[in-house]
Amino acid sequence: MAKNSSSSTTVPGTVWLARGRHLGPDPEQDVRRNLIALKAAGVLDDFLDLDPVEAARSTVLHPREESAAPGPSARRLFEARWRAPDGVMVRAQLTTYEAGARRAGNEGTTWVLAAEAEQAWNPRWPSPATMFWPDSDRVAWDHDFVLGVRLRTANHLPEDQNEMRRRLRDCSRDTWYIHIVVHEAMTPDVKGQQPLTTFLPPSLRHRVIEHRATPAQAQTADFALERELDVRLPRGGAVVLPTQPRSPDFDADHFTVHTVFLDGSEPTELLGLVEEFADLPRPLPEGAEQALTRLRRGWHLLTPDEELAHAQAMVVKYAEALEAMTRSCDLYQEAAEAAQAALAEFTGGEAAPRPPVPETTKRTTGSPLAALNALNPLSTVKKGLDRLRAPDRHDT
Repeated sequence: MAKNSSSSTTVPGTVWLARGRHLGPDPEQDVRRNLIALKAAGVLDDFLDLDPVEAARSTVLHPREESAAPGPSARRLFEARWRAPDGVMVRAQLTTYEAGARRAGNEGTTWVLAAEAEQAWNPRWPSPATMFWPDSDRVAWDHDFVLGVRLRTANHLPEDQNEMRRRLRDCSRDTWYIHIVVHEAMTPDVKGQQPLTTFLPPSLRHRVIEHRATPAQAQTADFALERELDVRLPRGGAVVLPTQPRSPDFDADHFTVHTVFLDGSEPTELLGLVEEFADLPRPLPEGAEQALTRLRRGWHLLTPDEELAHAQAMVVKYAEALEAMTRSCDLYQEAAEAAQAALAEFTGGEAAPRPPVPETTKRTTGSPLAALNALNPLSTVKKGLDRLRAPDRHDT
């Protein structure tokens, strides 16, 4: 597992994050089928299908922490491990959640995906989303938390201006994705209706959501963007939306394209800006820090080398614990002998009475350490000395 140190407020460069809703009847079955097929094809090294409760109890790399547990609303936890084309190890977790984890008004099953590589993420690597979800339009796994918005398609903005402003505001606030808005200078043909995100590198494709404004929405979309996000949408152009809170590295003019041809050709300028925006530091959205902690501290799918290292570490820990117990017993015996010698010296060599067994010790059925504390020889000696001094004080 990568041991990258990262800020608690920005996404590490080794990490890939996504969140969405699956609208089908059995999302876990869709994941299992895809994982089994990819492992059989040699794409995946291995995968695990875990019950969240058992997964929380069996965390092996780190002591279990509350932040690393899937939570009571989790339905299922999946782990997968694979190697990128240049041999870099990638580990990923996908968690599905019960209805209690959904926002009001949202249908479907919520899912959260976190992946981390052993070095900086390359957008041309395979998308972690397609390691778990089938890359097919027949499986509706790619719906965003914002209603009416999904990946892998061109989402047309609402006709009502208030609804349009609300959608743009919701899509930029605490989002897990990069959002772009494209204005159609004229109604495109079939090729132009295809989403521009299909031209993006595989690993970036499922991190970008595309919005479309119709030819008649040029002014309303520009007005809504200016009022809500302080950016402008050129007629027939496109703009990359800033995140909220807004990054100081975001320059609205720089991330604006004045002309985009929707004729099926590759929009090189826009794609370059999207890749540049993806490289900027971005804040961890709501829930992402917990997902990343769970990936790093609650990982179960170990390689053989990791299993051996874990077993060796456990042997060392047990040996250290045994040595500490032995050392404690030796110290206890030395303290008891010193106390007996001090008592014998004080009483002139007479045999010290054997201290009675405390009632708490008789009733103790717990750990031996509790019994040892009850039989502390120093406290027994102190009581004996007090009894020896008592007649002297009475005689005076």
